[in-house]
Amino acid sequence: MSDPSHPGRRGFLRRSIAIVPAATALTTTGFVIAQDVTAPAPPPPGTPETLSHIAAYVPGYFHQEEWVFIKAAVARLIPSDDIGPGAIEAGVPEFIDRQMEGAFGQAATWYMQGPFVLSSPLFGYQGKMLPREVYRAGIAATDAWCKAQKGGKTFAQLDAAQQDEVLKGLDGETIKLDNVGAKDFFTFLLQNTKEGYFSDPIHGGNKNAAAWKMIGFPGARADYLDWVDKPGVHYTLPPVSIAGPQG
Repeated sequence: MSDPSHPGRRGFLRRSIAIVPAATALTTTGFVIAQDVTAPAPPPPGTPETLSHIAAYVPGYFHQEEWVFIKAAVARLIPSDDIGPGAIEAGVPEFIDRQMEGAFGQAATWYMQGPFVLSSPLFGYQGKMLPREVYRAGIAATDAWCKAQKGGKTFAQLDAAQQDEVLKGLDGETIKLDNVGAKDFFTFLLQNTKEGYFSDPIHGGNKNAAAWKMIGFPGARADYLDWVDKPGVHYTLPPVSIAGPQG
């Protein structure tokens, strides 16, 4: 797991953009934790309009209990701080929910026939469940594990330190889940959280291109003629989404 200091968080996010597919940025593992899990979170950097839009979003795939889990989990994977927005402020839960109803969630472009055998993680996901099914089973199994091991509390009801402990347990497979692989579930969750954080805003995440602004990514801007002969000059224009300017 990365150093929880601010430089570590910025470095993690800068490295993450390099492994997020380019189609996701314009269209594994380890996670960041807050520097002090007992300290209150800093005020979200989003505008009132953005935060209102995030709160108003109604999930199309996830049930209410699953939605609560998703928001709690991504908030720990990329928490907000004084450097930039967290996954919640960036709209990552909306991005993940929309992915569940799309090609990724339904593995529309994947080969999903047998045989299904245990394989090295180097071969990628080899299970028979669709990603959306992995999420549904993984959330239910994780909450069941938490209730059995944490005094009847669901994941979202745990404090921040306990939530980090559970996420590390899923990642390291020290927590075993019923009917779904803990590593498979965590890998999808982390992958989609990073994708949603850095995606083009048209996909529901990266609200107002806040993550792009944080790392200095210009987005889908098509014309750089005014800058090609200015090496080393700070690029001052705001990022541009496929759908148009973003602040």
